[in-house]
Amino acid sequence: MTATGRWLIAILVLFAGLATVFALELREPAVKPAEPGPAPTVDQQALAAARADARLPSCPAGTGEVPGLRGVVVGCAADGESFDAGARLGLGVPVLLNLWAYWCGPCAQELPALAEYQRRVGGDVAVVTVHQDRNEAAGVARLAELGVALPTLQDSERRIAAALGVPNVMPATVVLRADGTVAKILPRDFTSADQIAAAVDDALR
Repeated sequence: MTATGRWLIAILVLFAGLATVFALELREPAVKPAEPGPAPTVDQQALAAARADARLPSCPAGTGEVPGLRGVVVGCAADGESFDAGARLGLGVPVLLNLWAYWCGPCAQELPALAEYQRRVGGDVAVVTVHQDRNEAAGVARLAELGVALPTLQDSERRIAAALGVPNVMPATVVLRADGTVAKILPRDFTSADQIAAAVDDALR
């Protein structure tokens, strides 16, 4: 092979390499997704006002263990205190954990149905809602707006959902048996207390 031929091959190889690099760069996103930032500053005045309007009941103080939530600590929306979900959600009766956020339309339709279901079943089943957005004041204000006064946990980091393996959808409901174990995960919305009752009965069979 002549020198000219070798130079021609070298140039072709170089251009091929540059073309490959260029193609790979085009496949990269123009702007990388932003990393999760720090939690927004809490407007304590707005939060206090929302709590006063909502008049939420105290969070559960059970003594039975929920095995799937060992070590999971969140907040209590009624007073802002820390809440050990693994140690305090074992109530000796089935528990409905409803996961929602203030901006979720189906959640706003479902929450009153959950409150009605709780009125019907009394102490036989406990309904506890779990607000999964960092804007706690907006979550409490939404409950006040809807007239829903259920025990509510503030879980800004979705710790409960992660521990129990709940899909990243809202609303979603977890049915816990009386012994604290998971009976069923329901990644769907409900529009009536009757629907909720049927789903709970089916989960606990």
